[in-house]
Amino acid sequence: MTSDRLLADCRARLAFDLLSQTWNAVLLWALRDGPCRPAELRTRIGGISSKVLTETLRRLQYNGLVERHPPRPGSTGVAYELTALGRTLLPLIDAFGAWAFAHGDEVMAAQEAAEEEARA
Repeated sequence: MTSDRLLADCRARLAFDLLSQTWNAVLLWALRDGPCRPAELRTRIGGISSKVLTETLRRLQYNGLVERHPPRPGSTGVAYELTALGRTLLPLIDAFGAWAFAHGDEVMAAQEAAEEEARA
């Protein structure tokens, strides 16, 4: 890959932007087992406000990764589900999570060392 491939209008940059948003990958992963209502998503994820959840779901929907299902008759509230396109990101998120599990201690040690150096 040449440096020209990371220009603002390239597709690789679009993909990096999708996964760089903190909650995007978390929500995609939380939806991997099927449709979910927002309240269920908040319980699964923890630490996400209603506002941020709504913004993230709208962003994922805008990008074609999630679809919104209106309430079914006799049901309350909408549900969100991964699209086929959204499902294609799951192996990448899984691989990234495996990397974090394998190397997270090293990253945290580097951060601690940098913070100690900054304090000195």
